[in-house]
Amino acid sequence: MSQVARAEQWQKQYPEITLGVITSENEKDRLIRYELVQKYLEETLGVKIKWRTATDYAGVIEGVKAGKIQVARFGPASYAKCYIVTNGKVEPLVGALDKDGNLGYHSVIIVKTDSPYKTVQDLKGTKFAFADPNSTSGHQAPRYFLDEEGIKVDEFFSSATFSGSHENSVMGLVSGTYDAVATWWRSDSSNNPKRMESKGMIEPGQWRIIWKSPLLPSSPWAVPTDLPEDMRKDIQKALLELPTKDPEAWASFIKGEKISGFAEVTHEDYEPIVRMIQANLKNRKS
Repeated sequence: MSQVARAEQWQKQYPEITLGVITSENEKDRLIRYELVQKYLEETLGVKIKWRTATDYAGVIEGVKAGKIQVARFGPASYAKCYIVTNGKVEPLVGALDKDGNLGYHSVIIVKTDSPYKTVQDLKGTKFAFADPNSTSGHQAPRYFLDEEGIKVDEFFSSATFSGSHENSVMGLVSGTYDAVATWWRSDSSNNPKRMESKGMIEPGQWRIIWKSPLLPSSPWAVPTDLPEDMRKDIQKALLELPTKDPEAWASFIKGEKISGFAEVTHEDYEPIVRMIQANLKNRKS
């Protein structure tokens, strides 16, 4: 059977594909960021791409688990959580490369520039914010690596709450609601606070980093494993070719970030993150 015939087979089975994206930024900016990508995927795959709104990371995870989302843009931790709750019935297709071609980023803890805090130890008894429970850099990674350093976050801070998103965390830091927050950082020019500065959401120069995690694998695009193999391969190929086939959609997608392209990934790239999530779940229950 030819490639065209195989594509026509899965297109008949899935004339509409639903795309879900984790809530790492507000809904309005996410819709703008993905509008041209959605159009590119429709033209390339030959099927309708439907946008799935979710109010938190769990909404995308549950959407994949329930078979209501066929393509998901996760963070590493939310992918790992989806892998766990679906008993391995989801697979990553591509991950983002930074400007130097590296497949990864960091979690950082930031404080206000004029605050007295120099190290994480200085934050004992302060108000701390994570982003979303299923965020890698905004929760799972800092909880796991701080625990390795002997810091039990639920006892160390006077309060350790969830702001709901990376942007909410930084807004809360700047306004004084929190003394420190965890968020994502790829480089000095590509990170969440810098992106918020470029959008005019915060004034430049109001934050600084006092802690950085080891390198984390980048955010994957993933699909359920029960989709036809040809469909999964076609989606992967379309994503890998996005930067060259549709530069306008690519530019819109990476606006405010220093991403050079996509690379193929496998579940093995994220297996350490699965172990991290399992350890965090175990520690929080104990």
